[in-house]
Amino acid sequence: MSSRRFGSQSLVRLLGHWQQTSSRTPLWRQLADALRLLILDGRLALHTRLPGERELATALDVSRTTVSSALAHLREEGYLESRHGSGSRVILPDARAVPTLSAASVALDLSTAALNAGPEIHQAYTHALTAITQHLSLTGYDQLGLPALREAIAARYTARGLPTRADEVMVVNGAVSGFALVLRMMAGPGDRVVVDHPTYPLAIAAIQGAQCRPVGVSLPETGWDTDGFAATLAQTAPRLAYLMPDFHNPTGRCMDIATRQAIADIAAQTRTALVVDETMVDLWFDSPPPPPLASFNPQASVITLGSAGKSFWGGLRLGWIRASSRTIATLAQTRDTLDLGSPLLEQLATLWLIDNSERFLPARRKMLAERRDRCSDLLREHFPEWTFHEAEGGLSYWIELPGMLATQLAARAEIIGINLGTGTRFGLSGAFDRFLRMPFSLEPAELEAALLRIKPLWLALNSNTPAVKRSLV
Repeated sequence: MSSRRFGSQSLVRLLGHWQQTSSRTPLWRQLADALRLLILDGRLALHTRLPGERELATALDVSRTTVSSALAHLREEGYLESRHGSGSRVILPDARAVPTLSAASVALDLSTAALNAGPEIHQAYTHALTAITQHLSLTGYDQLGLPALREAIAARYTARGLPTRADEVMVVNGAVSGFALVLRMMAGPGDRVVVDHPTYPLAIAAIQGAQCRPVGVSLPETGWDTDGFAATLAQTAPRLAYLMPDFHNPTGRCMDIATRQAIADIAAQTRTALVVDETMVDLWFDSPPPPPLASFNPQASVITLGSAGKSFWGGLRLGWIRASSRTIATLAQTRDTLDLGSPLLEQLATLWLIDNSERFLPARRKMLAERRDRCSDLLREHFPEWTFHEAEGGLSYWIELPGMLATQLAARAEIIGINLGTGTRFGLSGAFDRFLRMPFSLEPAELEAALLRIKPLWLALNSNTPAVKRSLV
């Protein structure tokens, strides 16, 4: 199987601040832990070839013995394979060969912010199994989606202040799939795509997967930098811009009305297409977010992405695109090369969930608000050095550490079976190593147990780290 080579400087940027000279952990082991974390996070893709030992040692400013020992350790664990003259290639270990964790170290994923299915999901599928009988005489292929579902989605947009018809909606297999489809239609290799910085990791992956170049606009400590956004559009002439105004992932902030108006006006003036990701829009706590960004300037070209994953359940794997009818028609032609539509049973289940959403979404929001508050209390009690803003909605906190320690902490946590979402996953070129995304979607008892296991790792890591002045996001 062919593989692509990862440049040494690119790998150095991804590794970030992996080295802690004051630690008793050998340097080769610190490097091995940091590389393993990149592989498990997916930032080092399978079959990627690493730079040679001598080249990597020079780039990292460590001895070749350190690099050789780290790579040898990863080969023993099954994360690398090497051939003479071909270097080391990233693989994943056979599950049977992975060392098992102790009973006290049960694997726990704190890198994913999502909720389990509630009882309403079973009800939705029960209804869908009954409703599907009338569709069995048809082929089941429909690139645009079930008409009744598109009508229901359009009605939701209209109720939120964005008049929408069913022919302005396409059902897709999740918001990321929808974004990939938009990129396929609108962009090509080498095109620039402007994003918030930090932003959603899978959006970065989709942009890079389309061979486009993500260009970040740094987020200030609160809100959005509209002047910076306008300047970046003027300087880079991007093909489009990707934004998350509703409980932004990972920062959790919500774009206010004035900023939405400014962003829409800038997009209209520069004729830059906006792709607006609204996957978190239903997960508000105190008050719903402002109307959709697409409603603020009719001259702006705005494509809106929605999803059933965060509002209802990720296992539905269903999303939608809201755009002009002409854009939807073009997307349908582009979709011919990807798939023939979305699963009908999931569409019927999602239709039932949308029609009955007010029966369970308020309780879901209340539960999340309680978990947010409990997570906040735990973080302040056990990690007083960590700083964060209160979340208005969404599923997680964006936490700033007192130093560039996120990669090192995540590497140590991974050894005891806890996966952390380092800030570097949400940035470009290894940025945000001072940040963690901490989900509050877990059961409080489960979250507390995980934090108590992380606490001694943090105390050991932070004990010899000098204080650093807080920076803006």
